[in-house]
Amino acid sequence: MADRTETEKRDLAKELAAAVRGEVSFAAADRALMTMDASNYRRVPRAVVAPRDAEDVAAALRVCREHGVPVVPRGGGTSIAGQATGVGVVLDFTRHMRRIVSLDPAARTAVVQPGVILDDLRAAAGAHGLTFGPDPSTHSRCTLGGMIGNNSCGSHSVAWGTTADSVRELELLTYGGERVRAGRGTDPTGAPTGLPPRLRNGVKALVDGELALLRTGYPDLPRRISGYALDALLPEKGTDLARALTGSEGTLGVLTEAAVRLVETPAARVLAVLAYPDESAAAEAAHTLLPHGPMTVEGMAADLVGDAAGLPKGGAWLFVEMGGASPGEAAARAQALCRAAAADGSTDHTVVTDPAGQRALWRIREDASGTATRLSDGSEAWPGWEDCAVPPAQLGPYLRDFRALLTQHGLRGTPYGHFGDGCIHIRIDFDLLTPPGIRRFRDFSYDLGELVVAHGGSLSGEHGDGQARAELLPKMYGPELVRVFEQFKSLWDPAAGLNPGMLVRPARLDENLRFEVLPSRPVPVEFGYPHDNGDFSAAVRRCVGVAKCRNTTTGPGSTDVMCPSFRATGEEQHSTRGRARLLHEMLAGEVITDGWQSPEVHDALDLCLSCKGCRSDCPVGVDMATYKAEFLHHHYEGRVRPAAHYSMGRLPQWLHAAAPLAPALNVLARTPLAAVAKRLGGIAAERPIPRLATETFARWWWRRRRGTAGGAGGLSGGGTVTGTGELSGGRTTAGAGSPSDARTVILWPDTFTNHLSPEVGRAAVRVLEAAGLRPLLPPTAPLRQPGGALPQPVLPRLHRPPLCCGLTYVSTGQLDRARTVMRRTVEVLSPLLQDGHPLVVLEPSCAAALRTDLPELLSDDPRAARLASSVRTFAQALEELAPDWQPPRINRPVAGQTHCHQHAVLGDAAERRLRARAGLTGQLSGGCCGLAGNFGFERGHYDVSVACAEDQLLPAVRESAPGTEILADGFSCRTQLDQLSDRPGRHLAEVLAEALGEGA
Repeated sequence: MADRTETEKRDLAKELAAAVRGEVSFAAADRALMTMDASNYRRVPRAVVAPRDAEDVAAALRVCREHGVPVVPRGGGTSIAGQATGVGVVLDFTRHMRRIVSLDPAARTAVVQPGVILDDLRAAAGAHGLTFGPDPSTHSRCTLGGMIGNNSCGSHSVAWGTTADSVRELELLTYGGERVRAGRGTDPTGAPTGLPPRLRNGVKALVDGELALLRTGYPDLPRRISGYALDALLPEKGTDLARALTGSEGTLGVLTEAAVRLVETPAARVLAVLAYPDESAAAEAAHTLLPHGPMTVEGMAADLVGDAAGLPKGGAWLFVEMGGASPGEAAARAQALCRAAAADGSTDHTVVTDPAGQRALWRIREDASGTATRLSDGSEAWPGWEDCAVPPAQLGPYLRDFRALLTQHGLRGTPYGHFGDGCIHIRIDFDLLTPPGIRRFRDFSYDLGELVVAHGGSLSGEHGDGQARAELLPKMYGPELVRVFEQFKSLWDPAAGLNPGMLVRPARLDENLRFEVLPSRPVPVEFGYPHDNGDFSAAVRRCVGVAKCRNTTTGPGSTDVMCPSFRATGEEQHSTRGRARLLHEMLAGEVITDGWQSPEVHDALDLCLSCKGCRSDCPVGVDMATYKAEFLHHHYEGRVRPAAHYSMGRLPQWLHAAAPLAPALNVLARTPLAAVAKRLGGIAAERPIPRLATETFARWWWRRRRGTAGGAGGLSGGGTVTGTGELSGGRTTAGAGSPSDARTVILWPDTFTNHLSPEVGRAAVRVLEAAGLRPLLPPTAPLRQPGGALPQPVLPRLHRPPLCCGLTYVSTGQLDRARTVMRRTVEVLSPLLQDGHPLVVLEPSCAAALRTDLPELLSDDPRAARLASSVRTFAQALEELAPDWQPPRINRPVAGQTHCHQHAVLGDAAERRLRARAGLTGQLSGGCCGLAGNFGFERGHYDVSVACAEDQLLPAVRESAPGTEILADGFSCRTQLDQLSDRPGRHLAEVLAEALGEGA
């Protein structure tokens, strides 16, 4: 039997490869990437095919039909009901079939292929003042084919309806190979237009025979997505076959092209945010706003929004967008709506006219599908009843009953969503890991299905039925109409080859759950994973598939970082979601079978820049940089590592040893010997070796302090200095500045500042002192032994290991070494930080490592958490300890990039405020510079590194005006600019220090 299966697999692979011009893959990695969508479900496909055009689709269908293999069409994979998963051949339309075939502004139509990203269509239409009306929160990565398959909606559906309202004509291929051009109207026989003979007769006979049922069996509400929309084939509704096929979830035909309607977008938009005491009050009020002609009426409660700025005081809010021909008209309409809302229960309101402010608030709503997966106490919450809808006037009573049902089943969740259309989204804290929890999930689903129907609603109001709800369709439509659905499916797909198990004859809603394959017990790991109770499986489960990491472009004003390698390559395996999927399958052990030794996971993680962007930009906080470090640790445990791990991963110790030889090494780095050294060290040939400082920052510091104190044994600014020039914790004279002084800061001499850019450290010292602060460098050995005794005689400074945050060891997965250097750092710094002094770190990547990696690797040491909490950036220290200091006015525009680690871990609000006070105007770009520490130096990464720099950093610098100050606080960012542009970047401290000099 096994031999026969292998033979069939080889034959299928051979025939598909011969017939299809696009990519055909049976590889474990490609199959693993397609096992899940954004739902609770998982299925393992046999193969993945990326067709180049409709002819490729036809060829793939023919081969699969001959082998009896099912086919699943797939777009962006953001479906929440399981319909983008399958066990046969997955057709991936996102690789090639993503062309906008034509766009007619006069007719307000566009013709698109199924893989077109919604935002790409909106951008093309926007040039003509048009847009595509439906706009789900995944608009930056969902495809038109997926939207048509699910009949997607979005926040503007109160104005522009569902996708079905925007579809004009569809071109499809059935599993049997028949071509269909579905539109509106009938042919001379009275059958829907565009059907081949077999379907023409069958569809007409089915509709004619069930006219009464089709006229009475459907609830009347704006968000009725469940089931097949066969009522669109009624003569009084225009016999609209395109509309009837929209929302069929790839079960009837494979879409190859679509003609869609575009709508005129208002010249101006204003966002009115209305506050209510609670979500029930907001739900009751939502439908009363519809007569005012809003474009959106979105609802959210306090437990989802958190401490977001810009919201009026309340327990729940309605986000209502009003359009107008001018900003004044839109604002006037918004104010009128607010007055009407105040008379009908709204307790407060705010009107946001600033586009940046509107984007910030809309981001809260768009990220909700991810943020709602973690409740306030950190509990996991899942889809499953994500989008049921009721008539808008019934939303208030329905929501109260819904809350009561949650309580009855001992479940929790946070409703939000399209209140104006009666559609709510919610993630619920189902236990989908144990049999009792799964039984509760099933029981609750049945009870909720009855509740939705009792309120005249639809089981799905946006995302389709898939496997999540199709089992319950008889509750909504009754057995007779469901039988008609089955007959319709049999007409189109008698072999049941298209997306079987969806919509009709479905699998049970509690089968194929994606969690059942994961280990039942936590796997041994190195990091503490504090947000996941130390469970690596729970950390990997964080990825629910909303795929924000698949954004290919950044919007106006965006500072997002995630995911630079995906934007550079366009490959799913190089997205955060793709890597998380591969880790999931590695833990499952079914498709990815080599565990921590998996080459598939290694290859996917190889292009992860460890930028940490996903830690902040992913709505569910996936932290792929940490997962990569964890994987590399286990992958190379007891094995020889790549050369770059020894050269770049252990950079701090090499630089420390090389410091006395810096002048000679700088000369050698410009000779042919450098090429040999780079080859041996696994360094990209294209990369020049950075110059070493001939005087390290620490040496400059101690030389300066000795000169100030009058000798090697004199006083420094915070204790006695030993013969080697280090703080030893002795008493100081009055006025010298003791470590207990409230204005004392501990300045961290990170590896990059110390050995590669000491000018940054010198500039920071000057600015900190000008602000009245007293910076001190830490010693390289503990001030006192554990028993309180003074330290024993120390080795000469050259032979002592340097203090280190452990960053380079972590990024290369050398976690044992990282833990060793981190423990030493904790030992040395803990006594100095006991009085609450901040640890000022100039290099953002080192600050992020001390803030996050150190406490998560040393989770057993409470001192690690205290050290992490003491970390401050340069600007944060100035703001907190010298709030009245006025920086010099520079009055220049800026360009450059916020360091990706700062964006993800530390935030840059203090930096932005400091720049503003100094007259440095403009916004820094987001993204990642692409060098990313060791990543861009490693052999094989150069092209991707450059592509990442070209995403945002280099264009921003090139487009800046002459005289613009180029800011880059990270050494990697400055190095990338030095090597790829003619506009060098500087640390903010350097710019301020230079201005202090000019003032003097």
